Amino acid sequence: MVKYLLATTALLLALGTGFSSSAFAQTKAQDGKMKTKDKKSMNGTSTGGSMSASGSMAGSSAGVMVGGAMMAPNKDIVTNALNSKDHTTLVTAVKAAGLVPTLQGAGPFTVFAPTNEAFQKLPAGTVESLVKPENKQQLTTILTYHVVPGRYLASDLKDGQKLTTVEGETLTVMTMGGSVMLHDSKGGMSTVTIPNVVSSNGVTHVVDAVLMPAR
Repeated sequence: MVKYLLATTALLLALGTGFSSSAFAQTKAQDGKMKTKDKKSMNGTSTGGSMSASGSMAGSSAGVMVGGAMMAPNKDIVTNALNSKDHTTLVTAVKAAGLVPTLQGAGPFTVFAPTNEAFQKLPAGTVESLVKPENKQQLTTILTYHVVPGRYLASDLKDGQKLTTVEGETLTVMTMGGSVMLHDSKGGMSTVTIPNVVSSNGVTHVVDAVLMPAR
């Protein structure tokens, strides 16, 4: 627990200082006990697997198809996202917030990645407003609410579990009938449609709604 708190604090401090290499080193240390299990998963020995939009399970060691492209485990989170036609809005937002270098860093990170359709569910004009330079801080707050320090595969997410995000607030995990859902600070809910998209510096879970922090 102490290592986890230290790692999360380091990430939060890094948001204000350009994400120094020392902060990433502390974040990597947070991965702790999960590292061995993650290595096994990358080698195909974990039962975590990955789920297509229809709910079928498949191994993640060979990559996962997202947005018409194969997400390669040897590429970082941002590089994989750039190849997904379903995440062009998210990539634009990450660039506008200046978070590309961060999410290409050592990590590890767990990212809940809303699709273009997820962003379209927001009130009209919301995305266009958020990507303006004067709203960079608000955009950063929302995006970092989708990032959790450490590497959490779907098999690590348990019903009722609280995940502390880089933004500082928590997400609550809910599992039902094999599906993984996340409740945000405003009472909204997002469902994981494609889990276990493994990258070199973490894992991404595709979600169908944008998660909103309280602030």
